[in-house]
Amino acid sequence: MSRQVQITYDAHDPRAQSRFWAEVLGYLIPGPPGVELADGADPLAAWDGFLERIGVPADQRNSRSAVEDPDGVGPRVFFQQVPEDKVVKNRLHLDVRAAPGLAGEERMAALETEGARLVALGATRLARHEPAPPLEAGHLVMADPEGNEFCLD
Repeated sequence: MSRQVQITYDAHDPRAQSRFWAEVLGYLIPGPPGVELADGADPLAAWDGFLERIGVPADQRNSRSAVEDPDGVGPRVFFQQVPEDKVVKNRLHLDVRAAPGLAGEERMAALETEGARLVALGATRLARHEPAPPLEAGHLVMADPEGNEFCLD
C-alpha cells in the first residue's frame, strides 16, 4: 500500500516561503479550517484573522504555513519556523519539472524562461548543466529565497 508524503521545510519566514513555492509549483495556500475564502481573497490574511480569533499571539502567527496541490495529486509542502540558519547544502531537494517532453535547445530555452520568472520571485540561479545524451537532459540549479537548492528540469 502506498503512502502520501508531506514535504517539510525549515524556514525563517514560513509565509514568504509558502508564497514563493505556491508560485513555483502552481499550488495554493489553503485557508484556515472552517473559513470559506472568496475568489481572490488572500489566504494569509484569512489566517491572520483566524489566528487572532483563537488567541494566537501576533509574534507566533508566522510560525508555520503550507501549500497544496489544487488538484490534490502532488504532496503538501509545509514550512515550519526555526531559529537557526541553513549552513550546508541540503541533502534533499525538489526537482521541478519545468520542461516535460522537451529536449535539447528547446528544453534549455524553456528552463531559462522559467528560471528567469523564478529569479523575479526571489530565487537565485546557481548553475546550468548542459544536455549530455543519453543520460543527462540538462537542468538548472536554483535556490529559493532562503537558500534551499532545487533543480528546474
